[in-house]
Amino acid sequence: MTTIKTRLGAVRGISNNNVDVFRGIRFAEPPVGTRRFRSPVAAEPWKGTFDATEWGNRSLQAPPQQPGLPEQGELSEDCLFLTIYAPASASTGEATRPVLVWIHGGAFIMGSGNGYDGSELANQGDVVVVTVNYRLGMLGFFDLSGLDPSFAGSASNGIRDQILALEWVRDNIADYGGDANNVTIFGESAGGASINCILAASEADGLYHRAIAHSGGTPSMPPLDRTNELAGHLNIDVDNLTDTLAAMTGEEILAVQMATGLAGGSVIDGTVVTRSTAAAMSERGASGVPYIAGSNHDEGTLFTMMSQDNDFEKVLSSMGRNLARSTLDGADPTAYIDVLRSEYPDASAKEIYETIWVDMFRRASINNAEAASTAGPGGWLYRFDLRSKLAGGALGATHASEIAFTFNSYAAKELQGIGFHDGRDPIVKQLAHDWSNTVLAFARTGNPNSGDLPDWPRYEQFSRQSLVLDAESRIAGAELDQRHRGLWGDD
Repeated sequence: MTTIKTRLGAVRGISNNNVDVFRGIRFAEPPVGTRRFRSPVAAEPWKGTFDATEWGNRSLQAPPQQPGLPEQGELSEDCLFLTIYAPASASTGEATRPVLVWIHGGAFIMGSGNGYDGSELANQGDVVVVTVNYRLGMLGFFDLSGLDPSFAGSASNGIRDQILALEWVRDNIADYGGDANNVTIFGESAGGASINCILAASEADGLYHRAIAHSGGTPSMPPLDRTNELAGHLNIDVDNLTDTLAAMTGEEILAVQMATGLAGGSVIDGTVVTRSTAAAMSERGASGVPYIAGSNHDEGTLFTMMSQDNDFEKVLSSMGRNLARSTLDGADPTAYIDVLRSEYPDASAKEIYETIWVDMFRRASINNAEAASTAGPGGWLYRFDLRSKLAGGALGATHASEIAFTFNSYAAKELQGIGFHDGRDPIVKQLAHDWSNTVLAFARTGNPNSGDLPDWPRYEQFSRQSLVLDAESRIAGAELDQRHRGLWGDD
């Protein structure tokens, strides 16, 4: 055990392998009762010594949770907690260490920051790592703004939670040895999309100084008004919807979400997220932040493996069209899907669907990295290509397979089974070491070049150079994405 003094009161955590871990720190009051579907409210200081040895609650979500991640912490509507990983000497020294704040993925309906161990990264880079829990599903992302002005921005309440966590970091991280003036936000999948939303939310400006979006979509469309659909499911008049939702338990709302598929996610709601990420970068210009974005070679294989419907023609015509619409910033995807079929005449519906996943993450990463370079602070683009040997290699370099490399999880013997790769493989261990050092160099200086990987130039409009992470990492030019840029209608 370790106990430190902070501006909010004394806090007791766990000391392990030269890293102090403080779990379940409340950064917001419970978002329940009259606070449901509304902006989070900052937590009050605690009295006495706060016991930060137990995991904070995770947001309500349907089982199963994210495959392969430990389900630590109880499920609850009261879920706004964070965890801090700090070098053991950090709280007794000067607050000069870079801070990395991780936003977890899970399609905005599942997952938790509790499942990501920041110990290795904190120890390796002498940095402070923070992981955040936020509201998921309908409770975090359902748009009620059309029913009452007091619900403006409800489609992005989960993003509001993340921003409030960043405010907590600004005000309190010095007590844990972190430099509040050097904060990097990073996340994957829905977490990567959240990073892009935070960049597009003006109220978050100044709370972070670098950003990394792993396989993140980007906000491009307004939220859909699905209140009539919800009222119909509940068999009530839409005028009674807000009172009905207020009277329901969180578990009952989750059950409705599971029955209807109503949830939400990355949108331009007009109150919290006010424009696209690229537009926000352009507006901020040189006052913006350095930015890394990237995607994986075989993003879609994880989603087809997890699909509960093996009729992929059906999946392609429904979910596939929605993904394609997001890829094209809301445009009609019919022509794009038709072109995919003609470009890949021997591909099955399953393979076309997987390709749309690849394109959605790739196009968003390209456009935002280019916008960051054009604006001035700089954008860097990567693609993760190291294939997993799981399932006979069928997954390839699938969605989320780079996360264990980012956290260098393979460096810890007890974590060798995490992720999609074999942590005993020297190629895996070396790439995890090199890539995590690249992330740490970026967090420290705003430049990702650490000397461990090929010199990585900014992603510029004409040269279009990307870092390809593989057994032998390399820099690739415009040819890497040229074919699909044509399919998207980009220059």
